[in-house]
Amino acid sequence: MRPGTTVSRGGRGSRAAGEERALTSVAAGDRYRGGEAGDLPRLWHVTLSVSGEPAPVAEVRRALEQLAHDHPFLLTSRYADDHAEIRYWEEARDLHDAAAVALRLWGEHRRTAGLPPWEIVGLEVIDRTTYRSRVASGHGPVPATPVGVHPFP
Repeated sequence: MRPGTTVSRGGRGSRAAGEERALTSVAAGDRYRGGEAGDLPRLWHVTLSVSGEPAPVAEVRRALEQLAHDHPFLLTSRYADDHAEIRYWEEARDLHDAAAVALRLWGEHRRTAGLPPWEIVGLEVIDRTTYRSRVASGHGPVPATPVGVHPFP
């Protein structure tokens, strides 16, 4: 196959080098019709709680700030010397995938961000519809503090 061509299912190039491909878009709110709805990513609101032996609060803050810098998807982190809570939105196919990513977050970034050796003690993963309905009814996990890294009150 020549560089700049693509292969169709029949094995032949479907367009010549330099030929532009027509792009299509999907209007806001429309669903992609080419696949199963369950295969499309959805937004999940994640709250991850960790705790352990007390650590210097300045080091906890610095580590959470580093984690937020490395992964700007983090919305809010609250912390004390012996526990922390991280809230963010995760895009995943289903709850199982979102939870799996959340359960790996702390351990995978413990060394690179300098996070304390705390264990995960809580995890909540809810879809966007549930999050919005909880917030609207006054029962939701609305951020208790503005976006960023903040101490517990």
